[in-house]
Amino acid sequence: MRKSVGHLSKGVAIYGAGDAAMQVVKLLLLTVYVKGGHLIQDDYGALATIGAIEMLAKLVSRWGLDGAFMRYFHDRPAGGPLERLTSTIVWFTLAADVVVFGAALAGSGALASWLFPGTPYLPAFRLMLINTFLISLTFVPFHVMRLRNEAATYSAMVFARSAGTVAAQIVLVLGLGWGLTGWFAADLIATLLLTPVLWRWFAPLIQWTFSRDELALVLRFGLPRLPHGLAQQGLDAGNKLLLKGFIPLKELGVYNNGFTIGTGVRFFTSAFETAWAPFYYATAKQADAQVVFAKVATYGLAALTVIVAVTVAVSRDAILLLLTPEYLDAVPVIPLIAVGMAMQGVYLLTSIGLNLTKRTELYPVATFAALTVGLGSGFVLMPRLGITGAAIAFLASSVTQAAVAFALSRRVYPVTYEIGRIARVLTAGLLAALAGLWLVPDWPALAALPARTVVVLATFAGLLLATGFLRKTERAFLVEMQGRWRRNRPAAVPEADAR
Repeated sequence: MRKSVGHLSKGVAIYGAGDAAMQVVKLLLLTVYVKGGHLIQDDYGALATIGAIEMLAKLVSRWGLDGAFMRYFHDRPAGGPLERLTSTIVWFTLAADVVVFGAALAGSGALASWLFPGTPYLPAFRLMLINTFLISLTFVPFHVMRLRNEAATYSAMVFARSAGTVAAQIVLVLGLGWGLTGWFAADLIATLLLTPVLWRWFAPLIQWTFSRDELALVLRFGLPRLPHGLAQQGLDAGNKLLLKGFIPLKELGVYNNGFTIGTGVRFFTSAFETAWAPFYYATAKQADAQVVFAKVATYGLAALTVIVAVTVAVSRDAILLLLTPEYLDAVPVIPLIAVGMAMQGVYLLTSIGLNLTKRTELYPVATFAALTVGLGSGFVLMPRLGITGAAIAFLASSVTQAAVAFALSRRVYPVTYEIGRIARVLTAGLLAALAGLWLVPDWPALAALPARTVVVLATFAGLLLATGFLRKTERAFLVEMQGRWRRNRPAAVPEADAR
């Protein structure tokens, strides 16, 4: 079991290293954009709207076939070479997207006029549509890297794309003052530069061939995931699009940046999700698979909990440090978003039985229930509570999704989770967040933020140790790691030798 969990941890670390670095850079740039006046609150409101549409468009552009490609990459029930499967997916997706995005571009002027009356956001909207079309098939090379355990290469490619986008944004937004148009133009430039590099993974799998049998197979698996995926993204995208109907674009910009700060959990979940699917498909073949999944769920929930606890404790300081006092209305939003994002992590951890048993038709049950709760509560809460109501609706939808998917997954693939240990994790997280809020004085944000972070981490770790969370084997493993670190630490140079 240690080997399996260690393999997953290594994958998460590799996938997450580059992503975490870029997320830090993006947060720093957020500060520059806001404090330097390069993007105003209206711009961030428009960014929230266009970004929400982009999230939905990306899913439509892939038709659920990215998941089918991963599912049948190794397992080939229809027989035939992998090249035939890949080519069928590529040619179908390309033909369908030409029709869909051609129509979207034709109607983009009227849609942008309705979304942003009297504002100059049409070029940014069109650039988003073009870029989304161009990246619709990049899942093929990226999935190949993941499925062939090329984690370092995958991480390097993702990092290169993010770094290229950020570099282009610096030139276009900061240097040339193109505003939101420059933001989305940077995405397009990065795509055009990276696509030829990805051809190395494309070329061996693409041929002039097409199979109706393969198409039927992948559509049977993928299409049920499409409404699920749309509803999944609707938990965020639909939340922002609905909120736009009740508040000005400026207030939506405040919510969008508060939402961004509240999604610190993504530092973990984005890397974890990338490594998780290949891991659980491979681990499911082992005799102790369910025991491994239960232990991974405990560790994963511990990571989610401590990140949420830190986010809650530093929410006000983060706004003052990264943004400006004009964004302080987002303080109540950040903890709610953080917990909601953590619930999406719980969903990732506990819904795997639906994939493993090929019961993907049950995914829409959970996601549409969540979407109904989210939009329904949003209609009630947003007119009264504004951006706080939107955050509550987002949290309610995330909790619903995780709960329903957990119940459905247990019916088809029961896993006995470590309830006692999980309870200790949640209790420790709650008390650690409160300690960070109460034990640190109201210092300036630059001092208070790291101080609260240290208090939260120390309290969380101390409570887990004090309550006996760690098992004997886990304590032995930590002692072993500490011993290795000490043995590998460079020896101190004697003072006489140093002279």
